Amino acid sequence: MTKPKIIWFRRDLRLSDQAAVAAASDSPVIPVYILDDETPKHRIMGGASRWWLHRSLEELEACLQSLGSRLILRQGPAAEHLAEIVKSSGADEIHALHHYEPWWINAERMLEKSLGDEARLILHDGNYLLPPGTVTTGAGTPYKIYTPFWKALRQHMPPGEAAPAPESLDAPDNWPDSDALDDWGLLPTKPNWAAAFGDHWQPGSAGAEDNLEDFADKAADYDEGRNLPSEELVSRLSPHLHFGEISPATVWNRLAGQGSKVETYLKELVWRDYAQNVIDQFPQYGGESYREKMRALPWRDLGDDAVKADFGAWCQGRTGYPIVDAGMRELWATGWMHNRVRMIAASFLIKHLLIDWREGEKWFWDTLVDADYASNSVNWQWVSGTGVDSNMFVRIMAPLTQSEKFDAGDYIRQWVPELAEIDDPYIHDPEDHGCRPADYPAKIIGHKEARQRALGAYAKVK
Repeated sequence: MTKPKIIWFRRDLRLSDQAAVAAASDSPVIPVYILDDETPKHRIMGGASRWWLHRSLEELEACLQSLGSRLILRQGPAAEHLAEIVKSSGADEIHALHHYEPWWINAERMLEKSLGDEARLILHDGNYLLPPGTVTTGAGTPYKIYTPFWKALRQHMPPGEAAPAPESLDAPDNWPDSDALDDWGLLPTKPNWAAAFGDHWQPGSAGAEDNLEDFADKAADYDEGRNLPSEELVSRLSPHLHFGEISPATVWNRLAGQGSKVETYLKELVWRDYAQNVIDQFPQYGGESYREKMRALPWRDLGDDAVKADFGAWCQGRTGYPIVDAGMRELWATGWMHNRVRMIAASFLIKHLLIDWREGEKWFWDTLVDADYASNSVNWQWVSGTGVDSNMFVRIMAPLTQSEKFDAGDYIRQWVPELAEIDDPYIHDPEDHGCRPADYPAKIIGHKEARQRALGAYAKVK
């Protein structure tokens, strides 16, 4: 009898353009997803991501069943469960896509050690346009700065055409034991803070393809649209890409034919590759500032009641800065935040409130449906001026100015209902214009005062 092969799914929950699926599908296959909360330790998946995962696994299971297969679910250390499934099934190969987060690299090492000579772990590329380390400088070293990285990677594009999903999958003689998805408790219930998520998202490959087709018609406007939170001109593909429901190669090939009009978006797609290259070089990037001198920056102590209150106001969207509050409330309601507003909200926490970027990164990790170790940490370190390639700390965004410049009035009205009746330009700063409603908070700090405090802190490490 032909031995079965295991397909180990992680953040690659698709069947098309999925190299592990293609490589294993000439034999009976055992598709497996393992909810491993032990190997990542303090980096277990956040609440919003767990909601998305539940929905995505539901769709993947349905797709597999339509091909004559099914999805085996296990919970616990991935290496242990995979080794047990190899023993019980007689499988001789485990196929998976490369992952570069430090905990997945550790899991792969533990698995290979556990397997011994019983089976092989075979890793394939496909989560990124190019594997980290492929694009190097003239000296053969990885790039640290984005712009030359983009220029070098661009020379390798376009990627190959996407491989279609298999038309069928052979089942093994015996299926391993499987958990029931509902027993994992991935969906919040008491309270169900994700009640509205389904109004905004369709997790899974079908939803990813629909989003891509919708965005393809407006991708030429992305260069301007990514800065306009009141307009729907961004792709909303980030959670689909994070969970691997669609490959970046598929996105590139669908859009690149529009030429220079979509180059700004393609650069954002490459930024995702760049972030992965950064954590491949610096695995602890999510928990440590890259720039050594910035590690001594005197952040305000979150153990202090006043600082804790400021952080809580930021999390809840009660800072008195409408554009910041709108973004933070959109995040809570939908698990996502507009591109421009993410930068404004992050900058506000770091420079207006002088709270350590890692506190914001942890909040985003728990509340974003697209929470990604590489992209999240690289973006936060870019804003904080602590990263390998980052904005300067002394460049302090003026949120009120940003709000008016990028015409965020309708966005604020949508997410901050207390301000829904205020017209432009007053809505961007109702307190200054004397029309702040009684149920909307005053600014927790003035812009000028916050800027001076931030520059004073920076002067101590300069």
